[in-house]
Amino acid sequence: MRLYKYIVAVLSVLLVSLPLQAELRIEVTQGVDKPTPVAVVPFSWSGGYGLSEDVAGVIGSDFARSGLFAVMDQDNMLSNPSRQNEVAFRDWRSAGQEFLVIGRMSPAKDNAVRVEYEVYDVIKEELILRDARIGSRNGLRDVAHVIADNIYEYLTGLKGAFYTRILYVTADKLDADTFRYQLRMADSDGARPRTILESKEPIMSPSWSRDARRVAYVSFESSRPAIYIQDLRTGQRQKVQSFKGLNGAPAWSPDGSKMALVLSKDGNPEIYILDLLQRKLTRMTHHYGIDTEPNWSPDGRTLIFTSDRGGQPQIYQMHLKSRNIERLTYEGNYNGRASLTQDGRFLAMVHRGDDGVFRIAVQDLKTSRVEVLTETFLDESPTIAPNGSMILYATQKGTRGVLGGVTLDGNVRFLLPDSQGHVREPAWSPYLQ
Repeated sequence: MRLYKYIVAVLSVLLVSLPLQAELRIEVTQGVDKPTPVAVVPFSWSGGYGLSEDVAGVIGSDFARSGLFAVMDQDNMLSNPSRQNEVAFRDWRSAGQEFLVIGRMSPAKDNAVRVEYEVYDVIKEELILRDARIGSRNGLRDVAHVIADNIYEYLTGLKGAFYTRILYVTADKLDADTFRYQLRMADSDGARPRTILESKEPIMSPSWSRDARRVAYVSFESSRPAIYIQDLRTGQRQKVQSFKGLNGAPAWSPDGSKMALVLSKDGNPEIYILDLLQRKLTRMTHHYGIDTEPNWSPDGRTLIFTSDRGGQPQIYQMHLKSRNIERLTYEGNYNGRASLTQDGRFLAMVHRGDDGVFRIAVQDLKTSRVEVLTETFLDESPTIAPNGSMILYATQKGTRGVLGGVTLDGNVRFLLPDSQGHVREPAWSPYLQ
């Protein structure tokens, strides 16, 4: 009963107005104290027709969203070089830039576009990176994200995660008694949203397969919660084994062969593992408390989950081979919805401290230190970028639900608010290449 009350409370937050084709817009709210200045010059184009994407603009927006770079406004540039012999380093130094990105685009075979780019150290007047990519005319935004990832990795030493996708759920109140729920997928910057599923009944808990080709989610379309798997390329849907009571919180194993989920078919919400190939179901927890929100460790050897077996919701870890369970969180009177970075060291979670406010926090599992990262209200559903640099989460801005982002150290924050509506339940994809 307690779990159903929790689900009803979550769903009630979603029952707000949302327009049909609203998109997410980036608002960087906090960056590092001294971001690195970089100029991304508009790329030249030698074709005889127009292009739909501003490749340099997408790259610059990615850099700005990271919070680590101060991107020069294109309107303030004294020149638009596209080749090395056109670069006047003195002009860029006088403008306070440390790095310069230039590029050129030309038609390629089969209606494709070749994108060449170069990165310069302005202070040293040196070429530090040169590369080329080929993409379709309709896929130039993907090419731009890949280029941004490459430059970001070269300059920071950390693999970029701009060429990724996010899932999220929206709710649209059509009239007094009718709602429309949508599961949507967009680029990591909120661009190019498309609807994966639309329903008059709630949609919850989207989850990516590790190859980013399929998603799982909970849908109430059959009047009770059921788990579905959907192929993103074909749109084909498959209903996972459905039982009486709760069917929820699907989480893919790292190798994609299994799924952890929560079932109450035996009376109490417990953690199960479903072998997707053999359709074999194994019960993993046996306790009178509520066990929910399972997630996998990157190596697939353990499960982390939320349980109130100790009197309050806290995060526990089960070693799958031995079935031994240990408690991971002690600070705060509520910790839940946990996920791990790819190195397995940091645990992102929803944390409630003595002030009673739900915020996003991260715990270093090596030192047990907990750091609260956000300052907003009703923060929930943290999901970690595949490079471990950023956490995306659901929060409130005024009366609207929006997506927020924060770096693992809390130094950089941004919002992805919908232009008019309400967004919840984010899930960040694995790498797409």
